[in-house]
Amino acid sequence: MSSCKCSASRIWCSDPIPGIMAFPRLEPNTIDPENITEIYIANQKRLEIINEDDVEAYVGLKNLTIVDSGLKFVAHKAFLKNSNLQHINFTRNKLTSLSRKHFRHLDLTELILVGNPFACSCDIMWIKTLQESKSSPETQDLYCLNESSKNIPLANLQIPNCGLPSANLAAPNLTVEEGKSITLSCSVEGDPVPSLYWDVGNLVSKHMNETSHTQGSLRITNISSDDSGKQISCVAENLVGEDQDSVNLTVHFAPTITFLESPTSDHHWCIPFTVKGNPKPALQWFYNRAILNESKYICTKIHVTNHTEYHGCLQLDNPTHMNNGDYRLVAKNEYGKDEKQISAHFMGWPGDDGADPNYPDVIYEDYGTAANDIGDTTNRSNEIPSTDVADKAGREHLSVYAVVVIASVVGFCLLVMLFLLKLARHSKFGMKGPASVISNDDDSASPLHHISNGSNTPSSSEGGPDAVIIGMTKIPVIENPQYFGITNSQLKPDTFVQHIKRHNIVLKRELGEGAFGKVFLAECYNLCPEHDKILVAVKTLKDASDNARKDFHREAELLTNLQHEHIVKFYGVCVEGDPLIMVFEYMKHGDLNKFLRAHGPDAVLMAEGNPPAELTQSQMLHIAQQIAAGMVYLASQHFVHRDLATRNCLVGENLLVKIGDFGMSRDVYSTDYYRVGGHTMLPIRWMPPESIMYRKFTTESDVWSLGVVLWEIFTYGKQPWYQLSNNEVCSGLGETLRRG
Repeated sequence: MSSCKCSASRIWCSDPIPGIMAFPRLEPNTIDPENITEIYIANQKRLEIINEDDVEAYVGLKNLTIVDSGLKFVAHKAFLKNSNLQHINFTRNKLTSLSRKHFRHLDLTELILVGNPFACSCDIMWIKTLQESKSSPETQDLYCLNESSKNIPLANLQIPNCGLPSANLAAPNLTVEEGKSITLSCSVEGDPVPSLYWDVGNLVSKHMNETSHTQGSLRITNISSDDSGKQISCVAENLVGEDQDSVNLTVHFAPTITFLESPTSDHHWCIPFTVKGNPKPALQWFYNRAILNESKYICTKIHVTNHTEYHGCLQLDNPTHMNNGDYRLVAKNEYGKDEKQISAHFMGWPGDDGADPNYPDVIYEDYGTAANDIGDTTNRSNEIPSTDVADKAGREHLSVYAVVVIASVVGFCLLVMLFLLKLARHSKFGMKGPASVISNDDDSASPLHHISNGSNTPSSSEGGPDAVIIGMTKIPVIENPQYFGITNSQLKPDTFVQHIKRHNIVLKRELGEGAFGKVFLAECYNLCPEHDKILVAVKTLKDASDNARKDFHREAELLTNLQHEHIVKFYGVCVEGDPLIMVFEYMKHGDLNKFLRAHGPDAVLMAEGNPPAELTQSQMLHIAQQIAAGMVYLASQHFVHRDLATRNCLVGENLLVKIGDFGMSRDVYSTDYYRVGGHTMLPIRWMPPESIMYRKFTTESDVWSLGVVLWEIFTYGKQPWYQLSNNEVCSGLGETLRRG
């Protein structure tokens, strides 16, 4: 290969001196020939032949070029193992004949044959036929030499007794029952006389063929249902080309249910199945031995059909404990039937003991109990179990009694809480105006660990007049204290909350106010080594009670554990003197809901002057991706948010979006929350039915809320079910919960 060079994927031979006499081969233990994708050969006058084994090692070959060389002969099976070949260029060689058998198994996109002294014979008529069919090489000016050595355009070549063959398949009705046998007959004709062969593809059934000159037969025995829909072809081939006649085989057989599994939760709950049968089987579901009457809420969906195989599921829209039980699928057609059964468990029954296996991180809460804003920190012993349903009627009676007892207890607790709320009223904390400088010289960093003597319940369970209702519960200090349900054991043992000197915080202006206190835009000095001062958002606490302080410290410790690019950054606290302060990063464009509305199609109606540019779909997708990334992080930390919505996301520079809430949303977005029992505020438009019904919050319920957030984003901040009042939304949800 002195005239050749090579790289990891290419061989090229263009130096005519000394030249090569044989097709280039790689030295052993050098480059793997399977990695060669291109071979380029030029000016090699002594290269005359490509043998059957010359190219077989280059199985990855895509481009083969041999130009201005002495190539005269190509073996019929030279490219048999080069199925990846796409481009062949044999320009200006010495080829006088070239058979179509070289290329019939290849999917070529280009075949260049210009400048070869082809002899005018039937052997090259296939090239003319290829040109006439407008396939490669359709744009080439090809010639051949007649007996007088005169160049004749290939397009004008006429050869007597040289034409395409034809095949005729005399097929009976190819609809046959499984296990039967069938015989196909075929005849071929043409000049030159064609050969006959059968193309049966990947036929599974046992078969054998007999061929005699221009007649042939194919016998298929014990036909398998796996062969239904397959094509069988009789092929006639001669020098000029080939022709084929094909039939499709249809096999009738009894249904079989090849797959039926327990329900999975995706967009809807789904009991997946796969059924085979031909003709198409009729499907019937039974629920606890009774026929299941399908509706728009429970129905069979076929997702993929593959001739005789049907992949689908029994789709259930928001099933509850009432849908737990045995589901039996029966598939039937005229040749027989099959049936299979599975037990499905969607949700635990109210009043059961134990944990629901479908919800590993579930938080169960009662009205008026102490919990944090978006995630519970308590470990409860009365969680709903996930036992199987043995007797539906007995369960219904049990649930009725349980509801009566729970309602009585809840009613009593509400009365006691109302009494305590009145007793707990106290004077409210005031603060100086935006120009105030909050000062204290002490600056320290110390670990904060909440110790609850065996209980994780927040210390402020009594609730004062400034208590805030979030999710299902009340917390008396800070409206949105944390993003998760977490026990003390989950906190990092080396958690240190940064303490910021009060004189380093200079208030600029008020951003808003919630039940916890006010939020200010402020300048903070000596916070980051890169900057003398930065803008921050300062969240103050107006309730200075001991319980409020304990919850404040606990929240600071928990927020310190959250470190993610799409979670609003928590810098630290200032706890010496009043008011207690938390310092967060400042997000210039405020909450995402307002941002979406200001950059939507209706912004022109509200904007003063030129409205901002409308968000594009790619920008909205970018927003969604960032929120999803933040929620994935929270889920990975076993944190449950419980109040995810665009109002609780913040927007910074360059369309940076982070999950965070300074607790102002319940004042500004009061219509987003539904008041239950005079106290509990529920963001019902963002909550799945089971969270409303059972006070159940999990990563899955956060996923539901994320879906609603996506809807908000792509509707430019519209409120879910904006055409309905809160009462109407509750009525609709009640209807959903009563189904099943």
